[in-house]
Order: sequence, then C-alpha cells, then structure tokens
Amino acid sequence: MTRRTPRTLGVVNQKGGVGKTTTAVNLAAYLAADGQRVLLIDMDPQGNATSGLGAREAETGLYEALGEPARAAEYTRPSAQEGLDVLPATPDLAGAGVELADDPDALTRLLASIQGYDMIIVDAPPSLGPLTVNVLAAVDALVIPLQAEYYALEGLAGLMGTVERVQGGLNPRLKVLGIVLTMFDGRTNLAQEVETMVRGHFGELVFWAVVPRNVRLSEAPSFSKPINLFAPLSSGAAAYKRLADEVMQRVEKI
Repeated sequence: MTRRTPRTLGVVNQKGGVGKTTTAVNLAAYLAADGQRVLLIDMDPQGNATSGLGAREAETGLYEALGEPARAAEYTRPSAQEGLDVLPATPDLAGAGVELADDPDALTRLLASIQGYDMIIVDAPPSLGPLTVNVLAAVDALVIPLQAEYYALEGLAGLMGTVERVQGGLNPRLKVLGIVLTMFDGRTNLAQEVETMVRGHFGELVFWAVVPRNVRLSEAPSFSKPINLFAPLSSGAAAYKRLADEVMQRVEKI
C-alpha cells in the first residue's frame, strides 16, 4: 500500500566523482524493482540522473515544479524501470541556486505536495550551495556515497559538520541513514585501509554493501538504463541490490 506521505532520502556528497548519481539512480531502480513506487528528483544542474534515466529531452522539470508544487505531477517523466519516475533537471535549474539562496524551504514545499509514491530519492549537486541546503532541509534522511580514498574522508568531515548545523536549525528530524563505500577496489591496500578507518569511526552507520569499480556501472547511463536493466548479473548490480535491501531495512526504523 502506498504511504500517504512518501519517505524522502537525499543522496549527498559535496565532492564530485564519488558515484553519487550512480548511487541515486541505481538505488531508486532497485527500490522500484522491489515493489516500491519511487520518484527520483534530479536536483543537480548537470542533469546526469536525468540523462541516465532517459529524460534528457524534457523541456520542463524540477525548476518549474519548485515554482508550482501543486503541478509537480505534470513535470515528471517515466523511466525504463517500472515503478520509477524522474523529475528531471533542465538547463533552467542552473540558475535556481541564486533564487533558492534566500528560500531554503522550496524543496520542502514541493515534497509536501507530492503524493502517490512510497519513496522519493533526491540527487543533490556535488556542492554545499543553496540547492544542497534545500535538500538537507527537506528530506528525512541521507545516503552518503564515499569513495574509498583519503581526500574523500576529509570531505566527509565537512559534510557531517553541515548536517549537524542543519539538524540544529532547518531540519531537526534529519538523519544520516548510512554511508556507502563506492568505487571500491579491494585489490589495493588503500581501499582496505580507508574501509577499516570508516567502519572504525562510524561503525554501524556504514552500509555492509560496498560498490566496486565496475565497467558496467559506467556504461549503463549511455543506454539510459539503471544497472538492473542493463547488466543485472554484474558485480555492480549485485552491490546495489544489497544496498537497496539495507536501505529498506533502515528506512522502516526512521
């Protein structure tokens, strides 16, 4: 049965190139494949989630929906995965950061108006600007992709500090659902050391699912398909299936 109020998750990391959009798209796809009705909101002006789900040609999308929350359903597009829709990023979204700088509740109003979904996943930009602040202010919980390298650890500390400030003001209910290690190469000592450090510091907050470096994950967006439809037997597909299972277990507790 569809919830009256969808659970909302933000996929956030201010550092680019860590598998953030790959995680948002494939997590959403596996949740939908598991029977959830899912909406993926592309809050990143780069629009990679939009193109990865085949909605690149959309002329309207999130920018218009932010201005007219009651009409959000008109701007959504279906994806190749049954049960998964996308609210696309369009070129106009690039200027929204200026408009939203003084309006951190714009996404909150939009999410409050959306019905008919069990889960809403928001792919945030790779920054801590106004668009990402809107995401932090609006969602119930965060999934944080973390590349297994030392610079990513430094960025995580900054992100956690921002989350704490948001919890103290804009969104007291905000939780970190979990941290997922991405682009993981278990053959290297570095990756293993980073995993040990992250699990040692954050404990159960770190998902057991680990996303490997996988060529199929890189290829899937060019076919406008999530990994479960493009290469369901790949190691990347198996990892995101495990992540989706863990996410569902944790979401039920928030």
